[in-house]
Amino acid sequence: MGEITHMDGAGNARMVDVGEKKITRRVAIAEGFIALTPTAFSAVVNRQAKKGDVLTVAQIAGIGGAKRTADLIPLCHPMPISSVDVQLEPVVEGHRIRVVAKVGTDWRTGVEMEAMTAVSTALLTVYDMLKSIDKSMVIGPIQLLEKRGGKSGHFVRDASKPE
Repeated sequence: MGEITHMDGAGNARMVDVGEKKITRRVAIAEGFIALTPTAFSAVVNRQAKKGDVLTVAQIAGIGGAKRTADLIPLCHPMPISSVDVQLEPVVEGHRIRVVAKVGTDWRTGVEMEAMTAVSTALLTVYDMLKSIDKSMVIGPIQLLEKRGGKSGHFVRDASKPE
């Protein structure tokens, strides 16, 4: 398993020092889903939710979530994010909304957490905007699809494995 990187010799949590790492281009793509009832799904696709345009508001929330990741995840480094793209698409099969977030930076550490936070924030926003219609919504899975850059190299999720 290797060295525990986020604890000091006394077992205290610490943020890893990335100051000596080279600045490189890093990109991460994550996705997630929320399953809705047919009624809630119809409200989304027909733009009839009482709180407004669910997909647009969730998209903006996802972008904001990526930018606030270091405030939410205790040992994440604040970093200069150069791009955040959040897309939401209705998936008729299963009455689901799929969220895909792509985050980029030129920095010393990766943006996997920023991409997954963007997805999570967008999905939670969908839930918030539709909870008056559907309290049975289910969020998940949320997963990293791809990451590029950095010491660990390029990762692409095996599409043949189930969600």
